Amino acid sequence: MGKLDGKVAIITGATSGMGWGIAECFAEQGALVVAGGRSAERGRNLIETIHANGGRACFVAGDVATLAANQALVAAALEQFGGVDTLVMSAGELGLGSVTDVSLETWHSTIGANLHAVFYLCRLAIPEMQKRGGGSIVVNGSIAAYKGFPNHAAYCASKGALVPLVKQIARDYGPSIRVNLMCPGPVDTPLIWDSAKAFPEPAKAVQNAAESTVQKRLGLPKDIASLALFLATDDSSWMTGAAIPIDGGALC
Repeated sequence: MGKLDGKVAIITGATSGMGWGIAECFAEQGALVVAGGRSAERGRNLIETIHANGGRACFVAGDVATLAANQALVAAALEQFGGVDTLVMSAGELGLGSVTDVSLETWHSTIGANLHAVFYLCRLAIPEMQKRGGGSIVVNGSIAAYKGFPNHAAYCASKGALVPLVKQIARDYGPSIRVNLMCPGPVDTPLIWDSAKAFPEPAKAVQNAAESTVQKRLGLPKDIASLALFLATDDSSWMTGAAIPIDGGALC
């Protein structure tokens, strides 16, 4: 018996890094996974991996910064599996640049991917979750909500905005729907290497990120997936509106 047997979970950003790890973990725990991402090829690879391990999943390609992509995810959940029980929003964009350097296009694109996408999917999926008696929402944020990073203006702003948004959703839709925010520190995914490009020596920046944690290592996608699983299940039934650092002690 899996902890998510029969639960329908929409997972965005599922074609890479933390999102991929969460999708695999949820499928292993019995969830019926609707995975979203921009790359159709990586999406096919994910679904093949899940199916090979005995899980059930489908993939929807699209940019979750758009309303249409989120509509497609919810439609797929209803058509393929009959409803929505769980959301995990792990799609994200870095949007490198200071406030004087970042292009307007990059600013709006980053806010779209990191903030608007959460609003869109919650707006569309919450009514469907209510039809099934409620459920759990997990948002993947960042310690950038609490700490500035050089040349990450759009990223920090968008991740910071998720803290009050999650609290407001918890107030509006509890007690039947819970929503919590994960705030990862440096995790060993392609994203951290993209982030490191904001620094003169990227490889050194990644090494310094690991050394900045109390545990002296980067996080792993499975670390984040374990927290997402906890928040999606009744193991966390008295938690909602929380913003939870999972950072190896980077904020200490």
